[in-house]
Formats: sequence, structure tokens, C-alpha cells
Amino acid sequence: MNDNHEAHRVAVLSNPPEVSKVSPVLRRYLLIMAVILIAVAIPPAIPATAGADPAAFINNLGNQLLAVTRYSTPQQKLAGVRELFHQDFDVPGLGRFVLGRYWRLLTPSEQQEFLGLFENFVVLTYSEKLLEYAASAGGPRVTGSRTDPDGAIVSSEIAPGSGPWAGRGPAVQPIKVEWRLSVSDGMYKISDVVIEGLSMAANGRSQFNGVVERNGGRAQAILAVMRQQIASASSR
Repeated sequence: MNDNHEAHRVAVLSNPPEVSKVSPVLRRYLLIMAVILIAVAIPPAIPATAGADPAAFINNLGNQLLAVTRYSTPQQKLAGVRELFHQDFDVPGLGRFVLGRYWRLLTPSEQQEFLGLFENFVVLTYSEKLLEYAASAGGPRVTGSRTDPDGAIVSSEIAPGSGPWAGRGPAVQPIKVEWRLSVSDGMYKISDVVIEGLSMAANGRSQFNGVVERNGGRAQAILAVMRQQIASASSR
């Protein structure tokens, strides 16, 4: 059994084509989340406590990112983006959701490694692009908010003719975006972003499921994919 386990491990780690099949799709959805994240620069800044208007949390998030764009060095900017992601997203909850049933198949140490890899992947891959968009992106128009069993849902619209979409063709209908917020220690955290009915968390789960299924049902294959992606992003 040990020999079989080792054979599976080697097969996963030495199979770059498998990573290339999954990565473009996963990267596309993460980038959509990243672009939406930086398009929220609407004043005023308000503390993100769960007792406040949940729409204020979304507004405040954009102001915080704009502040990061004014940092003087690339290292400071990278650290600032990392802090925002860690502070404003429910990373543990999102990690458990996207892995689904495979979360329980990882050891506690592997679970913690995945959460760290996921955070590093998003920050290293998209921090520079995030800050580029932040300097010129238009903001969403918050159209409402409502309570949810897990916290709140903020509805908004983003005009495709503003920010990253400027000059990308004829005017079209605004993009509808829902921000699903959960409550952790009395603070709002982003648990999902739904763009035109498409859940980013659900799509992430689908992509990770595909990685596992194509690697003999081994949840550890996800860790190999993330390690390769981070190594690639770090070497740029």
C-alpha cells in the first residue's frame, strides 16, 4: 500500500499537464473576483463591524485598497493586499467550502497548508493587477442589502463602461454583483461573490473537484497544483 501511495504522489507532482488543464479556468474565476474586489472605491470609509450597514463594508473595502496603492514600495503594496485579503475575506470558511467533502480527507496540517497556499496564490498572482485597476476603476452602485441566515447579502451593479471595462466595446447592461457576507467575531467577512448569478465559491469547488477526480481521488493533488502555481507566480 505504501508503494501505491508513493506512486500516486509522484504521479501528481510530476504531471504539469494536469495543472495546465485546471489552472486557466481557476485563474479566470479568481481574476474575476479580484477585478470585482478592486472596483468598490466609494466613500465614505466606515468600520466593517457587523452592526453597521453591510453596504458600508463593501464601500470601505475599496477605500482600503486605494490606500494601499499609495504605498511607496512593491513589498509594502504586496503586504497591504495580503492584509486586506486576510482581513476582509472568510479564508477558512471559503477554503472549507471550495474543498467540500475533500476537506475532511486532508489532515489538519494539510488543511492549514491549503489555506496558506490559497491565500498566497491569490495575493502573488493578482496583487499587481489589482493595484493597477484600483487607480482608475469605477465603483459599483449599491442597489440594496438584505439579511441572510449567515449574515447579509449586498446587491450592486457595475457599469461595464467604467474602470477595467472602459473602451471594451459598445455600452451594455450593468453587471449585477452580489456580495455574500458572513459574520465572524462580530465583523463582516466576504464568503462569496456572485456575478450575474455565477457563484465564485461554487465554481472554485467545481474546479478543485476536477483536480481530485483526475488524480485518482486524492485530495492531496490540490496541494500539488497550488504549490506549482505559487512557484510560477513567485518566479515572475
